[in-house]
Amino acid sequence: MNWNKLQDGAQLEAIKQESAGQPVLIFKHSTRCSISAMALSRLERSWNEAAGIKPYYLDLISYRSVSNQVAEEFEVEHQSPQVLLIQNGECVYDASHMAISFDSLKDQVVQA
Repeated sequence: MNWNKLQDGAQLEAIKQESAGQPVLIFKHSTRCSISAMALSRLERSWNEAAGIKPYYLDLISYRSVSNQVAEEFEVEHQSPQVLLIQNGECVYDASHMAISFDSLKDQVVQA
């Protein structure tokens, strides 16, 4: 899995634009949390590039202000770990903790 790093709030506008052509995933990860590490591992093990989802990784410990911007910009309550699926500039799906799964993300892309 090839993660794109989300480290600057200015990237959010680019992500919105990218999401017009393909779905974009933002994975908010706490490097201090074992549940977050487990969710990340599960997602990476089941990931399939063929789904056409562009993945972004946000280390919310190092980039907490960016994490806050993500919550505000996409109107979701902050969680950790958390995934947001962005399509056409909007968050169409979010999940946290053990509800994070590749199959759920893939299903949401088909529905949107």
